[in-house]
Amino acid sequence: MEEAAAEIVVKGYALIGYGAAAIGPGVGIGIIVGNAVQAMARQPEAAGMVRTTMFLGIAFTEALALIGFVLFFLV
Repeated sequence: MEEAAAEIVVKGYALIGYGAAAIGPGVGIGIIVGNAVQAMARQPEAAGMVRTTMFLGIAFTEALALIGFVLFFLV
């Protein structure tokens, strides 16, 4: 009986940990997009290159959240 309760507690902590860890990629994506918009406003002729780099940065940052999500299920 105690083992089942301990397992529920561990899974609860893992859920809280993933929720807290999801804040990081959210902030990272916000910073990336904010700086990209600022760069495009300052140099409109470089908007295409900045947009491409922005999407790459978003993809890498979002990959961190997905890795955390997979680790949540492995625990």
